[in-house]
Amino acid sequence: MRRDKLSRERLRKGLASVLLAVSMLSLAACGSQATEPSGAPADQPPATADSDQVIQLGLTQFVEHPALDSVRKGILDGLAEAGYEEGKNLEVDYQNAHAEVANTVSIAQKFSGDKKDLVVAIATPSAQAVAKAITDVPIVFSTVTDPVSAQLVETLEKPGKNVTGTSDKVSMERQLDLIQQFVPELKQLGVVYTTSEVNAQVQVEELEKAAKEKGIELVKSGISNSSEVQVGTQVILDKVQAILIPVDNTVVSSVEGVLIAAQKANVPVFASDVDTVKRGAVATHGINYYEMGVQTAQMAARILDGAQAAETPVEVSKETDLYINETAAKTFGLTIPDELKQSAAEIVK
Repeated sequence: MRRDKLSRERLRKGLASVLLAVSMLSLAACGSQATEPSGAPADQPPATADSDQVIQLGLTQFVEHPALDSVRKGILDGLAEAGYEEGKNLEVDYQNAHAEVANTVSIAQKFSGDKKDLVVAIATPSAQAVAKAITDVPIVFSTVTDPVSAQLVETLEKPGKNVTGTSDKVSMERQLDLIQQFVPELKQLGVVYTTSEVNAQVQVEELEKAAKEKGIELVKSGISNSSEVQVGTQVILDKVQAILIPVDNTVVSSVEGVLIAAQKANVPVFASDVDTVKRGAVATHGINYYEMGVQTAQMAARILDGAQAAETPVEVSKETDLYINETAAKTFGLTIPDELKQSAAEIVK
């Protein structure tokens, strides 16, 4: 009996020791949870420029030409100025679609699979592709002429989705006024544009409306790819007194085809962007695309710092400058009006 009693007593003390140890471990665990920071919620925005996290940026560009290349440089410089510097706290995955819509889709799918922190799309086709493929990551576009018509945003003021950005829309009426100052007898104006690019279609519609109000016939030549640019130009040269190139990435990327054909026929070419003037067009009231890139980067930085794309209004560049190519004017036998010389931001020699 005594032996059984001692055994029961030892068992009771052993169980008490075990319970005490379990209680102490539980208290220690609770204390650890109360003092250690918890993990970040899944929907927390990307880390700011002051954190140690490296931001994964997907950068997609429809085609390489001087205007869009200037935008890309402005974006990277602007991000660095905002504290997001490539090689330090920013990793950039740059992809070029080479003016092929199928490539924009592949790039968008790649970025979706990679789970980028932010995607920046340069030009309308690239923006449309990523907007369709990616809905859970903020997207900032640049040089999209009409983001509403492109179905990227609901309105400019309230985008309403995970997409916002900057627009390079310029006044077609103002471009037409400029052409008339060089070519007062203008009755037929030619335009070469890509029928599949929404931004080009919108500009042509606005140009046609402005031309009609001035009693000018708009002679259109629609093309589908860059290989058709020169032929598309040649078919309208004997019907027009001047040609205007809209902000059309496919045409601009192969603008030498327009210029070569137009010079042979002595039909002056005008542009809607500054870089095309530098390449041989006569003049434009154009946007500084490098500065548009910087503007896009500033918007992207705000979103990386916590702003919501859906609540960030689209920014339309309202500042344009007059650029004139003096050599091109002479080539086409045009005289630069004195008032334009005085107001030009730059006269390219």
